[in-house]
Amino acid sequence: MGRIASNLAELRREIPEGVKLVAVSKFHPDAAVLAAYEAGQRRFGESRVQELLKKQETLPSDIEWHFIGHLQTNKVRQLMGRTALIESVDTEHLLDCIDRESERAGVVTRVLMQLHVAREETKYGFSPEELLQYFAERRFEQLRATHICGVMGMASNTDDLDRVRKDFRKIHEVFLALRDDQSLGLRGFDTVSMGMSGDWPIAVEEGATLIRIGTRIFGERDYS
Repeated sequence: MGRIASNLAELRREIPEGVKLVAVSKFHPDAAVLAAYEAGQRRFGESRVQELLKKQETLPSDIEWHFIGHLQTNKVRQLMGRTALIESVDTEHLLDCIDRESERAGVVTRVLMQLHVAREETKYGFSPEELLQYFAERRFEQLRATHICGVMGMASNTDDLDRVRKDFRKIHEVFLALRDDQSLGLRGFDTVSMGMSGDWPIAVEEGATLIRIGTRIFGERDYS
């Protein structure tokens, strides 16, 4: 477990000031999360509701849990009040469900809107045009217990670094278009979550404020 602490220390030396790190702990055991925690990491990302809830029961209470996977509407209620940020809101239907359940639970849920700019059809999210239209039509004003904090996205899974850069640039352009539109009056809209173990330096160059890194910290995942 000392390797995790040294990996984190090395990573922190490389990450520019002002960029936050989510340690992607999905599929890794509690002991690995605790090793990262003891090395000073407080922000962790999970992609399965049950795994997040189980870890939350046994790990330190001051951990800031981010949900980063595809979230099914039938699992939303279980997450209410349990996350610092849901990064993967990929449809308006899901957003409305989160809002209803947040209001029912008496909490305000912080979320990111997931953009789909990658080549893969299997990835989830709003197209840039869909997201811009959502805000242009001011549909966000119907939300009662949800705070949209920014956007999240992934680059195409390719060795073509020009393509990766273009994907990240597009995500950031959409973020800027929304943040800088004075007519929208968005508050606390300040987060661009993009970049993982293999491409985070490019994401940071293109404007990421939050990066999601797992393998670089914990090593390869155990999927058993």
